[in-house]
Amino acid sequence: MEPKYYHHLVGGNFRMDAMQAAILRVKAPHLRRWTDARRANAARYRELFAARGIGRGSITLPNDPADRRHIYNQFVIRTPDRDALKGHLDEQGIGTEIYYPVPFHLQPCFADLGYRRGQFPHAERAAAESLAIPIYGELTSAQQEAVVDAIAAFVGRSAGALS
Repeated sequence: MEPKYYHHLVGGNFRMDAMQAAILRVKAPHLRRWTDARRANAARYRELFAARGIGRGSITLPNDPADRRHIYNQFVIRTPDRDALKGHLDEQGIGTEIYYPVPFHLQPCFADLGYRRGQFPHAERAAAESLAIPIYGELTSAQQEAVVDAIAAFVGRSAGALS
């Protein structure tokens, strides 16, 4: 996977060694608490974004259907200005990640399938717009407010540039 998230070969490593099993045995009992903490942080993000009026066009928040239980391993927002927003958040010292910058149909490992740019426009748009913001369970309310305030400042600056 060089560069990161660019795949030249299809593959996987699905074996668990003894050390991984020992770590999992210790961590597994905490999984529900960690998931609940991330879910609470996701709910707080939604409240903070709503309170600042962000999310109607400039930022799209992840779906959270009532009949599902999202664990929020990532909290991925979408914006057409993803790269500029990432740069802005980096300048503020806020960690972000772009997990899947290239959709599967455009990965080198799937080139023999013959798909071309434009054939899966929704996947391509998602790959270009998605940005994960911090969601770990120990994230404090103040840290989340700082993240959302930084995004609000960016959105406000971007909106001002358009007018």
